[in-house]
Amino acid sequence: MPQLPDDLDAVAVRTWCSLALEALGRERAEIDAINVYPIADGDTGTNLYLTVESAAAAVEAVFAAHETGATVPATADAVRAMAHGALIGARGNSGTILAQLLRGMAGVLADGGDAAHLRLALTSAADAARQAVAHPVEGTVLTVAAAAAEAARGEDPDLRAVVNAAYAGALAALARTPEQLAVLGRAGVVDAGGRGLVAVLGALVETVTGQAPVRGPRSGPGKAPAPVDGGSVVGLPVGGTPVEGVTEGGFPAGGVPGGGVPGGGVSPGEGPLDCPEDADGGGPAFEVIYLLEARDEQVARLRARLDALGDSLVVVGGDGLWHVHVHVDDAGAAVEAGVEAGRPYRIRITHFATESGHDLRVQAEPAQRAVVVVVPGDGLAGLCTEAGATTVIARPGEPPASGELVDAIRRAHAREVVLLPNDAALRHTAAAAAEQARTEGVRVALVPTRAAVQGIAALAVHEPDRGFDEDVVAMTAAAGATRYAELAVAERQSWTMAGICQAGDILGLIDGDVAVIGADVPATARTVLDRMLAAGGELVTLVLGEDVPDSLADALEAHVREGHLAVDTVVYRGGHQRAPLLIGVE
Repeated sequence: MPQLPDDLDAVAVRTWCSLALEALGRERAEIDAINVYPIADGDTGTNLYLTVESAAAAVEAVFAAHETGATVPATADAVRAMAHGALIGARGNSGTILAQLLRGMAGVLADGGDAAHLRLALTSAADAARQAVAHPVEGTVLTVAAAAAEAARGEDPDLRAVVNAAYAGALAALARTPEQLAVLGRAGVVDAGGRGLVAVLGALVETVTGQAPVRGPRSGPGKAPAPVDGGSVVGLPVGGTPVEGVTEGGFPAGGVPGGGVPGGGVSPGEGPLDCPEDADGGGPAFEVIYLLEARDEQVARLRARLDALGDSLVVVGGDGLWHVHVHVDDAGAAVEAGVEAGRPYRIRITHFATESGHDLRVQAEPAQRAVVVVVPGDGLAGLCTEAGATTVIARPGEPPASGELVDAIRRAHAREVVLLPNDAALRHTAAAAAEQARTEGVRVALVPTRAAVQGIAALAVHEPDRGFDEDVVAMTAAAGATRYAELAVAERQSWTMAGICQAGDILGLIDGDVAVIGADVPATARTVLDRMLAAGGELVTLVLGEDVPDSLADALEAHVREGHLAVDTVVYRGGHQRAPLLIGVE
């Protein structure tokens, strides 16, 4: 049996993220089914799952950066990675709030993971989440988070006692949400976001105690968990909610007696004033989400402008990077507000009526075939878009999660999709996205491209009018015939296939392995090109990073022309990408 942690160190944070992802994976469908607030679009469980998936991936990346198993990352690095991953991968209203909860916890846990720090972390998380929401509403995940923090307060030095108390407090608050929010009472369900937070806290209990929290007894489907200790709720039925007369799927069976919930207190007309979508889905038409690079003072003005445009406004983050979520009728105005405040990206706009099935208008017929491409920068995104592909940008340190790739496949709106991940590290993520899309009836072929230049080569031979299998074979062959390289700057002294490098050295990686160690970009690039072209080639592709001058491309093109006859060179601007130079040889 693994040793239980005495505090929340990096390994415990990693375990927590993994268990939380598993828990949300198990409960995702049930949480989706009870999602009625703020929009009954049935995706809260999925959004929470994708948010935690991004957080877990960021923590795994921190561990992967350690070259041996002899050491583990610092706790501060792990919790900050968790928070950053959740921020960049947050989905929907619930996921955005969860990202802020994790960010609030990380700010305290970076200084220590004992019982006292965890109590402070839970309080900080609840306060940070409430401040991020423009108009907080009781009976939501905010209420559950605050109750968890309140229950964990005290002087007990035992970490296990703190996590158990927080979990029990969250469960009890979750059971009361239908009494606080009228739309929940009428539907006979608890708050979906709150239930997701309970799952995350349950994973924390399992991390610290070694045992998953036991759900309370029930007398039948949808029955309330049995109260103990003077009425506190110690469990939540797996297939139901604490509301009488609710079916396994989370929907009312014949309605809640009296139009309210057990214990009374809510009539059909009651509810918080700030509940614009409370009744029959008559709120704004669009959900707008984006990441934003902006200064604090710009974000303050952005909040005011977006608050005037719509509702369900949540802005989380800090230190120059923010995640913006809002429901509006004018999606363009919400994006323009972000442009005025800073640099928005990863923009996602969802039409609620279409997503929820309330819109009976006939949607456009899907295309027969499309290509979805992961690219490392804005420049290549524009190039691939012009070629007809749907793009996903993988920014430095921010690899896309499987949910983001699934979204791109859906946006492509085609019966057949060719997926180009363009990164060996995305192989499993892309495979998971392809499998999910197949369950939705889309025929997906994953071409295992390992670099952007291989993706460019594959896209160049794509012909949507020929047979699907034939097209995939041609694209796979073109990618396989393209050798790839990139230049990188060494961050520290390290052993490589080419010898020992020092911090600041320029590394030339060919097919993923360090082949050249140089002092500057031009000389290293020339050496890499010569080694690649020694095995032959007809076309060299150069993709320049944002800060690389055009003169480098001119010099390398001249070098190829002088030393390698009959070899053509094409140059693209990659924009803000991780590597200063990408090279392909076909």
